[in-house]
Amino acid sequence: MTERMRPTRLGGPFLPQGLLAPAIGVLALALAYPLGRQVLMSLQEYGLAQQFGAPAEWVGLANYRALVTDSYLWGVVARSVAFCLVNAAVTMGLGMAVAVLLTTVSKVVRLITQIGLLLAWAMPVLAVLTVWQWMFDTQYGVVNWLLSQGGLVQFQGHSWLIEPLSFYLVATIIVVWMSVPFVVFTVYAGLMQVPAETVEAAQIDGAGPWQRFRHVVVPAIRPVLLVVGLLQVIWDLRVFTQIYVLQEAGGVSRETNLIGTYVYRLGIAEGDFGTASAVAIFMLALTVLLTFGYVRRMLRAEGP
Repeated sequence: MTERMRPTRLGGPFLPQGLLAPAIGVLALALAYPLGRQVLMSLQEYGLAQQFGAPAEWVGLANYRALVTDSYLWGVVARSVAFCLVNAAVTMGLGMAVAVLLTTVSKVVRLITQIGLLLAWAMPVLAVLTVWQWMFDTQYGVVNWLLSQGGLVQFQGHSWLIEPLSFYLVATIIVVWMSVPFVVFTVYAGLMQVPAETVEAAQIDGAGPWQRFRHVVVPAIRPVLLVVGLLQVIWDLRVFTQIYVLQEAGGVSRETNLIGTYVYRLGIAEGDFGTASAVAIFMLALTVLLTFGYVRRMLRAEGP
């Protein structure tokens, strides 16, 4: 091959890094100031007076020490982690089940189901919460009416938001209902990429439906499942709107606070922005801790 015909590599070995540098720079600038400001406020006594120009008092790690010894915060953390893991597990389970079912139904049924899921996913959060509030309303809710008509008269006039357990049940139904479509669409797209020849070969070798799904399909879509699972854990740990709106609709805030609503009430309601910032940093550390295993598995899957 002559010198003129020989292919050349444009840009050298650092071309990918150079192309990514502008996007990384913009992302770093967008994140650096809010995160830095949050860390700085967590080390200060920062309240309403500081919002109007008063100098902030430097307290160092005092806010963090107060949080570590606050039993209520640890209760909020325990509830948040439990709520996150339960919701993420239920969402992933239902989403995967629906995605697998979509591969077995007719084209018309699949299209109708996908349209329904898309409409449910596209609805504004507050609109969804308004509908669900009416469904679980004490006097006029359809849920209480159906249960009462079914013979469970104790649910006539029942308040679902007063007790923490039933409050979280309603919140879980809403969060899962809003999250399942994303999991379904993503997992279904992954299932469409599984080679049919591989599944057929496993079937010829005598593998049953569950064995084919567990040993052939799941390993093939594992990268997709890891990413979706990671996102679900992050989203469910940071859930705020659903909990806050349900609290305003009749829930007892102190008994149903998760980390997101606790930060909001510390900062906005009580004006203690320093402590709220410390809780936010604590929430960031907790998110990293919960997602570390997912990230490590993703890096291993992407490794050589």
